[in-house]
Formats: sequence, structure tokens, C-alpha cells
Amino acid sequence: MGCDRNCGLIAGAVIGAVLAVFGGILMPVGDMLIEKTIKKQAVLEEGTIAFQNWVKTGTEVYRQFWIFDVQNPQEVVVNSSRIKVKQRGPYTYRVRYLAKENITHDSESHTVSFVQPNGAIFEPSLSVGTENDTLTVLNLAVAAAPHLYPNAFVQVVLNSLIKKSKSSMFQKRTVRELLWGYKDPFLSLVPYPITTTVGVFYPYNNTADGVYTVFSGKDNISQVAIIDTYKGKRNLTYWPSYCDMINGTDAASFPPFVEKTRVLRFFSSDICRSIYAVFGAEINLKGIPVYRFVLPSMAFASPLQNPDNHCFCTEKVISNNCTSYGVLDIGKCKEGKPVYISLPHFLHASPDIGEPIEGLSPNEDEHSTYLDVEPITGFTLRFAKRLQINILVKPAKKIEALKGLKRNYFVPILWLNETGTIGDEKAEKFRKQVTGKINLLGLVEIILLSVGVVMFVAFMISYCACRSKKVK
Repeated sequence: MGCDRNCGLIAGAVIGAVLAVFGGILMPVGDMLIEKTIKKQAVLEEGTIAFQNWVKTGTEVYRQFWIFDVQNPQEVVVNSSRIKVKQRGPYTYRVRYLAKENITHDSESHTVSFVQPNGAIFEPSLSVGTENDTLTVLNLAVAAAPHLYPNAFVQVVLNSLIKKSKSSMFQKRTVRELLWGYKDPFLSLVPYPITTTVGVFYPYNNTADGVYTVFSGKDNISQVAIIDTYKGKRNLTYWPSYCDMINGTDAASFPPFVEKTRVLRFFSSDICRSIYAVFGAEINLKGIPVYRFVLPSMAFASPLQNPDNHCFCTEKVISNNCTSYGVLDIGKCKEGKPVYISLPHFLHASPDIGEPIEGLSPNEDEHSTYLDVEPITGFTLRFAKRLQINILVKPAKKIEALKGLKRNYFVPILWLNETGTIGDEKAEKFRKQVTGKINLLGLVEIILLSVGVVMFVAFMISYCACRSKKVK
């Protein structure tokens, strides 16, 4: 009877040890299975989860606009006063609802080429007014004229056309006109062929962004979705420098197994440059653990603070010898127009940038950019891209509409907030297909290991106790 009991205790200890060992073995094996599955499903090829979501996002993406309505246009023109602005918005549009087109796979280079059609549908229920709301805004054509045509004689000619068209430094335009385009009266009088339609995002609807070429990840998963070329170019401008190069993905996804120490780089055609985000916090998004990566202030720093931004400082006077920060010149990819980008309300900009503008209230929570990335798959499940469009306006003695100015202005036109969040149905599907299976496997591993260890220890203690009694 004693032998049977001892044998039972030993057998129990052995079983516990086996369970513990099996649980320990299952951990790396399970991790390998997860890694293999994720790598397979993250490749951009027919039949994978990544490809399905990449071709056409199932997430509703909205672009909200806040437009800066100028309250004292005449004071600015006559006295070069501070520009008083009042933001009006949001005016909301649904975007990115069209699938990628002209998708071509190259099996030799392991790349995928495509174009992304552009479209915007106004959403009245998510807006404060209609597209026909009228605001006082900067006259884009008049403000750009002296930059595009610095020759004094040409400016004299342009001044006569500006006066004839009764144009001024500011104008009244509807939301639709300002965003998507209007026929400018001044440009319509120019006696040689030029584009006479002006708009902050003109042309947009029925156009396409691309051609993009990205790596499929078939041969190297660490390169999946990373842009190889954009419109056939790896560099955007003539300078062979890092800040002009196209780096990263389109921000919809990143290579899998994202670590907190990784710097996520992504390219945005809106700002004609690559930019980056760094880890900020761990977030729970609809039951899915995600990493929040945020755009740091250093991304808009001066070249003295961030040498990678040296190619966005194109002149020394306005930038105070490249010491001003918070705005980046993107005129090189805007046909020479004096377009500068910043964070909304000049968040993280040097004081001299926002000083001539009254009515701004930069706020980190409302005006910062972030990406919520699921770290195992690298998929972006929620994002908020915040960006402000500004026009540099300088005094011009030969142009009457601008000759009263006594200083330079970075005039804010509008700021946008492009957002997208994984829907409830897709979130549930993601939990079942990805996080649920991973969590279940991890739970089984822990249970087997824990039960095995407990059984082994318990039976060994009992066995030792029995042996001790038998000796006595």
C-alpha cells in the first residue's frame, strides 16, 4: 500500500514536471508560430489580410477643416496691423474611400506599384455649416505674385492687372472655393496661358496620388509597405540630402513587431516630405492593445536644433538665419508658391512666427499628430493627422495691394485634422483573428507551466513527507 502511494506521488510529480516542461517548450514554439503567421499575413500579396486592408481601407476616414476668418483686413492692408483671425469649423469631408488602382506586382524586385484616387464628399452632419459659407481669407494669387515674379517690371504689369480686377490682399470666398478651387479674376486677365483656377487643394477630386512603388515584404518582411519610389523618384528636390528623401510607409501600416524604441517614418504627399513619430504611450483601443506614436516637436525644429531639416530653410532673412522654427518651406513642390506648413495654431513654433497673428491658441491635445499602431501586426488602427497651411506674405513696393505692409507675415489659411479609427465590426474581427488567438495561446502556455510547477512541487512535498514518516 505504501509503495502504491509512493508510486502515485512520484507519478504525479513526473506528470507535473512533464506539464511544466511542455509549457516551457510551448512558449518559444508558440512564439515561432505567431511570428510565422504574422509574417505571412503581413505581406502585400493576394490573399493576405494586409493586402485586403491595404487595397481599400474599411475604416471611415474624415478630413476636418478649420478656416481662419480674417476679422480686420483693411487695418492690415493700410497699417500693417496684426492679423486678427477667428477659426471657423469644422467643415468635414469623407476621404480615402476609393480603392487603390493600377496595382502591379513585380516578382523580381518584390514591389507593388499603384495609384491612390482622391475624392472628398462633404458631410453636413459633421460640419458647422455648409460649403457655401463665406469667409474673409488671404488672396492666394495676389500674395504669391511677388514670389513667383520678383522682376520689378513684371510686378508693375501685374499690379495693373490686380487693380483692374479689383483684387486686394484679402478676399471673400466660400468654403468650397477656398478648398477645391475658383477662377481667379486677376489671373484671368494675364495675357498668356496660365492656370487661372486657384484653391488650397486644387486639383483634388478625380485626381490620383501616385504612382507609388512600395516593397511587398515577400523577401524581407522588415521592408513591407515601405515606399521605394513616388512618381518614379526617390528624392523630391534637387538636393541630395536626407530630409528630401522619401522614407517610410504611407502610415497605414508598418513592418510587424513594432517596438517602443522604433522611430516610425512615413511619407505624406500633402506636405511633400517624409516625417516621423516616436513612442508616446500604451493605449487600449476597443480591447486591442496599441502603441501611440506621436509627432515630436523636433520634426519642425530649426536646422540648428535638427540638422535633418536644413533643406526646409531656403533663405536667411525671414528665418532669422535659420533660427526660427515651427514652419517648413514646401514651395519647391508647390511650383514655387510661398507655401509653408506647420502644426495647427503654430504649435511648437518660435514666438516670432505667431506674433503678427492674433487669435491663435495652440493646444497639444487638439493640435498634435499621432498614430495608434498594433505592435504585433504593425497595422495603424487609429490616427489623427493635424496640419496647418500657411502662406508667406512679404511687402512689395510695386504691387499696391501689398506695398502698405511693413513686415513679413506667415498667414494661416486653414488647419486640417484627418482622422480614422477601426470600426467596431473590424475591431471584433481583429480581436478574434489576431489578438484573441495570441492571448489564448499565451494563456494556455502559462496555465500548463503553472499547473505543471504546482503539481511537481505539491507531489514532491507529499512524497518527502511520506518518506519522513516511514523512516520514523
